[in-house]
Amino acid sequence: MAIKADFHLHSSYSGDSQAPMEEMIRKGISLGLSQMCFTEHMDFDFPVSTDTPAGFFEVNTDSYLYDLLKYKAEYRKEIQVSFGIELGLQAYLTGLQSAYTNAFDFDFIIGSSHLCKGRDPYDALFYEGRTEEEAYREYFSSIIENLEAFHDFDIYGHLDYVVRYGPGKDKNYTYEKYQDLFERILDLLLENGIGMEINTGGLRYGLKELHPCRKVLERYREKGGETVTVGSDAHRPEDICREFGRAETLLKDCGFSYYTVFSKRTPSYIKL
Repeated sequence: MAIKADFHLHSSYSGDSQAPMEEMIRKGISLGLSQMCFTEHMDFDFPVSTDTPAGFFEVNTDSYLYDLLKYKAEYRKEIQVSFGIELGLQAYLTGLQSAYTNAFDFDFIIGSSHLCKGRDPYDALFYEGRTEEEAYREYFSSIIENLEAFHDFDIYGHLDYVVRYGPGKDKNYTYEKYQDLFERILDLLLENGIGMEINTGGLRYGLKELHPCRKVLERYREKGGETVTVGSDAHRPEDICREFGRAETLLKDCGFSYYTVFSKRTPSYIKL
């Protein structure tokens, strides 16, 4: 396996994971990784429900960092453990998001769209009363709004995340159908020096392709994009670096000869 760094990982510090951080690290070592970056959830103002009580996706960053530094030192001879965050973006939260990213010395920040205008695409109600295409278009339009409002992060995570949960998932989803929106998204990423993530987690939801779909990654490369991290979006040890062979093939097929890792918010490019 050429890709030796998993840059999208969650432990029990994320509300939707029960995996102890040390178990995740030990698994990464056993798989031969050289670096793994934890990216616990920080989603401000996430809708409260019986499944997601207040603060469910707001990591206690001080406690998280304390444990991460402890394990980073303990396992320093075996693997590099990095301090990341997955920041749930919403355009109206720019001030809060900026204050948070400046408050900690992160190695790496993923910006992700887990909500669209305050609604969760995971919820079937998001699609109710409209076509799947209308729902997807609203989601991709919200990414444009997020990028126009805030860009203090390093890569945009699982860019077409919405297709995990749509009624037909990615059965009828194509780049061409949303080309006008994707072209604007890619231009904003490049204008603001923000990279892209290959996220293999979508395959665990029954998708045909990785996030993002191949054509989006091809267009990013054609437009001059260079920065691509690879993440499993693992919430349990057994999913760490799952399908990374497929991610490597996709990168090469799209014209990349390297993948990207970060330290202190600075990218390094590792040859495939």
